[in-house]
Amino acid sequence: MISTGNVSIVIGSWSSYNACNERALGSSWLNLEDYNDWDEIVEELEKQGFELDGIDEELFIQDIEGIPSSGVNWDYVNPQTLFETLYESGILDDNYKYEVFEAYVEVRSYRDWEELVNNYGSRWDDDINLYRKMDYTDLAHHMIHEVCCYEIPEWLENYVDYEAYGRDLKFDGYEEYSDGIIEIRR
Repeated sequence: MISTGNVSIVIGSWSSYNACNERALGSSWLNLEDYNDWDEIVEELEKQGFELDGIDEELFIQDIEGIPSSGVNWDYVNPQTLFETLYESGILDDNYKYEVFEAYVEVRSYRDWEELVNNYGSRWDDDINLYRKMDYTDLAHHMIHEVCCYEIPEWLENYVDYEAYGRDLKFDGYEEYSDGIIEIRR
């Protein structure tokens, strides 16, 4: 698999947590890239002593890394649902999809992204584009010269107001994120 953001979780059990037993602190860190389906995670949890048909049947996400903070209370997200959504989305083995995911969650939310995956599966990002290391002025220049392929004579170039066009793009499905501009068309 391609190395991505390394989404890792610690899975806890509500009953073990409340009983303060040896599994109260949860599983070891599980890098979700290492698993191909939920059954492999179940096997790992059982190796770690979880009693999934007994005291440990109600699982929760005790800790998480590799997903931008977006106002989600991870205690109430089912770990199986999280894994299956991430796996179906393709972000666990595709750097670009992971990067789009990070940008999307930064400007929208994890819940909005999860809804995209539920509706479109691995094609959730078909209408989303990243313009890394660009601001709105750079994007306007890119749109005029690279996308629309207008050939503006050099003597006229000084009269094109890229900043004004860039400001207009803010209202046309483009949003700033920490590493550039994201275009969301859905």
